[in-house]
Amino acid sequence: MSNEIDCRGLACPAPVLKTKELIENKSPDHIRVIVDNEAAKENVSRFLKSQNFGVSIKEKEDIFIIEGKATEVPSKNRGKEKAESDIHKRILIMITTDRIGHGDDKLGAGLMINFLKTLKEMGKELWRLVFLNNGVKLTIEGAEALPVLKELEESGIHILVCGTCLGYFDLLNKKQVGETTNMLDIVTSLQLADKVINI
Repeated sequence: MSNEIDCRGLACPAPVLKTKELIENKSPDHIRVIVDNEAAKENVSRFLKSQNFGVSIKEKEDIFIIEGKATEVPSKNRGKEKAESDIHKRILIMITTDRIGHGDDKLGAGLMINFLKTLKEMGKELWRLVFLNNGVKLTIEGAEALPVLKELEESGIHILVCGTCLGYFDLLNKKQVGETTNMLDIVTSLQLADKVINI
């Protein structure tokens, strides 16, 4: 089929970017994307859903076949991120480690937990948390930070967790909070944020 993309062997965010490009150029009613890893499967599926496609996934041997069917009339605007309107300032926090500072690891881990617990004091300005590199270990089963992060998510804070990083540490199946994401989502979030804090 002409609207099929074979993304086997491609690391994220390449499969999502190729899917986005096809949607923007052709506005298809139906699309099929073939990927060969869990992170790409989750990222492409979530992207298609965000573009108003119904998604079904077939697993065949070592590949995933993602089928997307448009749920509304194709639009020339499909594939383009919409800016989120919010009367509050949007603060995004990038967390790239599972501890704060250098020196004593136990102290650093404790400081990180205290930091996460205190984030609610930002109120409605706290918008998104993005976890990258070693930071993704805060989102997995057994992590001390997990109850705090679940509470933040339930309060409306959007949590994004790097799929490539989870895959690198072999933690994709252990993530317990947030959405598995890709670099396209992260870069878009940086564009939409009014302020970015790096930890």
